[in-house]
Amino acid sequence: MRVFLTIGAALCGVSLLSGGSVHGEIAIVSSHDPDVRKHSDYSGVVVWLEPVSGALPAPSPGKTEMIQKGKRFIPHVLAVTVGTTVDFPNYDPIFHNAFSNYDGQIFDVGLYPPGTSKTILFRKEGVVRIFCNIHPAMSAVIVVLKSPYFATSGKNGAFTIPNVPSGSYRLHVFHERATQQTLDNLTRTVDVSSSVAEAGKISVSESGYLLLPHKNKYGKDYPPADTGSYSGVKP
Repeated sequence: MRVFLTIGAALCGVSLLSGGSVHGEIAIVSSHDPDVRKHSDYSGVVVWLEPVSGALPAPSPGKTEMIQKGKRFIPHVLAVTVGTTVDFPNYDPIFHNAFSNYDGQIFDVGLYPPGTSKTILFRKEGVVRIFCNIHPAMSAVIVVLKSPYFATSGKNGAFTIPNVPSGSYRLHVFHERATQQTLDNLTRTVDVSSSVAEAGKISVSESGYLLLPHKNKYGKDYPPADTGSYSGVKP
């Protein structure tokens, strides 16, 4: 079995016999977000690796969750591999209705009460922007990847991608408030040949990004916040 894995890795251009982790640091610039400007919060930027040559290993099905609490999705940004099941438990004392009608994966879990949960299987690669049909301020992003080599930056901007086999990789970046052109320009090559590989400091600019108000799941504007109810349920 070991011989087979070694030969297969050589054919893919990636060695399974050695490798390490990829470290780096994110900085967000030209931002209007108060958490970034006042508190230097650089969290929620997704970084992943794809081999320059050869194929990625088949993703392993996993399970995780994005909770709803305090009228927020937590975590706000979640990175998963294709085939991952995500639970959406409602920990608030009110109803929620998570949905996505953007690129990535369209879904609508419907209205559900406190103390219950809904589950979605993410079948394809893409960026899934998620909202609540009752509370327009609630939003989140799930980044669905084919690559198992990924990380999400912490508040200080640091990230570590562990268990990366030796080889040459393209490093990709996603930030929800950056244009696609900005993100494409951040792509770089990282060589992993020892226990630690450095990706360096990556500055992600929010310049040129426009935040547009989103519609509800029916493609209509949300009602004013003081109207009181939705389907008989207090917001």
